[in-house]
Amino acid sequence: MARDLKQLFREAAELPENDRAALAGMLIESLEPAPTPEVKAAWSREIERRVREIDEGSVELVSWDEVRAELFGEEP
Repeated sequence: MARDLKQLFREAAELPENDRAALAGMLIESLEPAPTPEVKAAWSREIERRVREIDEGSVELVSWDEVRAELFGEEP
């Protein structure tokens, strides 16, 4: 028989922060349906397009430091 949900939560809440975050991610992923072959193919095409644009230099790359600074109003 499955454990009581509240008890399971209490046990999970005692985990270190990184483990709780990993568990939360796994739980969220478990709610998503598996991608169909069509979706996988579409993502493959999109990745190829993006890599090609990077290789051709037709897109401007932005560093994480710049993105983070813009998001949080910080200096890069």
